[in-house]
Amino acid sequence: MADALVVITLVLVAVSATAAVAVRDPVRQALVLSLLGLTLAALFTVLQAPDVALSQIAVGTALTPLLITLAVRKVRRRPHERARGPRGRSE
Repeated sequence: MADALVVITLVLVAVSATAAVAVRDPVRQALVLSLLGLTLAALFTVLQAPDVALSQIAVGTALTPLLITLAVRKVRRRPHERARGPRGRSE
């Protein structure tokens, strides 16, 4: 039974990792990356490594996708700011 759980979670990790690579939109990619972190945490739990699973949940499921989303948001806003100039005037 334990071997079946390991195989199932490995398949889920492989599917979510493939989905993270296949998605083109960075915001959606961050969401799929969060799902990948969750499946990795499940794999670590099945492999009896709960401390690593908790770290994976904190970093891989929450922090990394949040930072990616914030960075993408900042980059998407930047061309508009360049067109207006640093003080809000058109250049």
